[in-house]
Amino acid sequence: MSDNFFTDNQDIQFRLAQLDLREVLELKERGYSYAATHTEAPHNYADALENYGIMLEVLGEICATVIAPRAAEADEEGAQFQTGEVQYSAATQEALRTLNQAELMGAMLPWEYGGMNMPETIYQLMIDMVSRAEAGLMTVFGLLEIALAINEYADEEVKARLLPKFARGEVTGAMVLTEPDAGSDLGVVQTRATYDETAGHWRLNGVKRFITNGNADVQLVLARSEANTTDARGLSMFVLERDASVKIRRIENKMGIHASPTCEIQYNNTPCWLVGRPRFGLIRYAMALMNGARLAVSSQAIGIAEAAYREAHKYAHERVQFDQPIIALPAVARMLLSMRGEIEAARALVVTTAQIVDRLKVYDHYLAEGDKSFRAKQKEVASLADVLTPLSKYYATEMANRVCYQAMQIHGGVGYMREFNVERHYRDVRVTNIYEGTSQLQVVAALGKLLGHALDGLLSDWAAQDYGPQLETFKTQLVEVNALLHQAAEALKAQEQAIIDYYAVDLADMAVYLVNAWLLLQDALVSARKADVVRVYIGEHLPKVHAAAELILAADQTPLVVSGVVLGSM
Repeated sequence: MSDNFFTDNQDIQFRLAQLDLREVLELKERGYSYAATHTEAPHNYADALENYGIMLEVLGEICATVIAPRAAEADEEGAQFQTGEVQYSAATQEALRTLNQAELMGAMLPWEYGGMNMPETIYQLMIDMVSRAEAGLMTVFGLLEIALAINEYADEEVKARLLPKFARGEVTGAMVLTEPDAGSDLGVVQTRATYDETAGHWRLNGVKRFITNGNADVQLVLARSEANTTDARGLSMFVLERDASVKIRRIENKMGIHASPTCEIQYNNTPCWLVGRPRFGLIRYAMALMNGARLAVSSQAIGIAEAAYREAHKYAHERVQFDQPIIALPAVARMLLSMRGEIEAARALVVTTAQIVDRLKVYDHYLAEGDKSFRAKQKEVASLADVLTPLSKYYATEMANRVCYQAMQIHGGVGYMREFNVERHYRDVRVTNIYEGTSQLQVVAALGKLLGHALDGLLSDWAAQDYGPQLETFKTQLVEVNALLHQAAEALKAQEQAIIDYYAVDLADMAVYLVNAWLLLQDALVSARKADVVRVYIGEHLPKVHAAAELILAADQTPLVVSGVVLGSM
């Protein structure tokens, strides 16, 4: 087994080396002025990147030497529920202690609250490595987004009370949205929040279900604050510190990520505090939380896929059949090549999206302070974040499911046995394209932006670059597909809504395969190895883009009529 999940992963190192966070860090670090008051704050851009590399190497060692060796144990023991309380497995507890001792639990929080002011992009690489080590642990480590939401939207008193606890690793967080009758349709949430005039705060009553890390000390809860409302306009966001009024009714017996407790919770007149403005709970705060969670789950999926690929690659070299290692069989070699290309494409997509999200966050912050000079930039990156975040979640999680399927296939019968890690990866990955919004919901979330050509500017910028004679053929192919995507979007937009929805996944596939190919092509400009990756990726996925375009351009109502959707027989 590796002794460091950062230094053994040349793709993560490549992504770190290719980052462009100059503007983001200049703004986040206030011209690097924090260095005067915080000894760990960077003095310049080079200093910041060096610090991030050190942190990733520290985390990589922890993942390889502490977390991964006990991952099977964490899965086997799982989170336990006894006498109304949840207890993490012994392996998970050790992992959290080690991460806390390394001061990595509050990495993205501002310096003033004890954090490291780390950008989202670096954090996604951290989640990638943690998930490769043990996917269930990520759902505790990756929920720092809860603390970030508190920092962004809560009042100063709440931030001062809670955020240092997150930075010190004393508390964990949970995002509490789903109810028994409110899953994808969060607008019908029924948990009630009423204001207690005597106590001077709000109180929650209701039941929430399928809550990841629902035993967390600090919880952000979506609840109905406005009487006589039945839709999203009556919902607000609240923060609470779990006490005796919060009853954990059960934890779910899940297929995978056993180390992560998924809870059903009952609130009984629970004290809580309003976060931000009333009535903005779903349309602003929950959506922001979910977007952050969707990026984190994308990285979680990539980490699981990385682990499964490595198991399959190792096994293919060790397993001998017909007097040769099975890696020598073209069918097996092709699967491994496809897996490697998809993983690296997904990582490029998520890191690119995270950089755009980092820009959006700093622009939003300065706009909130009254600096209107960032308005145009904010509008541009907001549109890109709105389309690339759901596409990242859609592609990365579907990709990871394919990779884990193929990894088990390479193992053959033994891969189906509990003794082999690939069986655990296969179980763990399945939830990634379900929770924090199913793949189908991600397509819906991206659809409006795709029909509005939100990617056109980005695709044109990439097409305008010089890729040199060796990559010219690939560029020509992708430029042609740029035009094909535009044509398909226009053709679909002209259809009735039912047809648009039916073929939306085909448009999403076209867009994400094209974006990934351009990203890998840019990588090939600086890496000969990446030139091989893009060759494999384009060879495998461009035919799929053309096939999806043909479906869209020939779209009609026949599939809907046959299925009964139009006839109403369902």
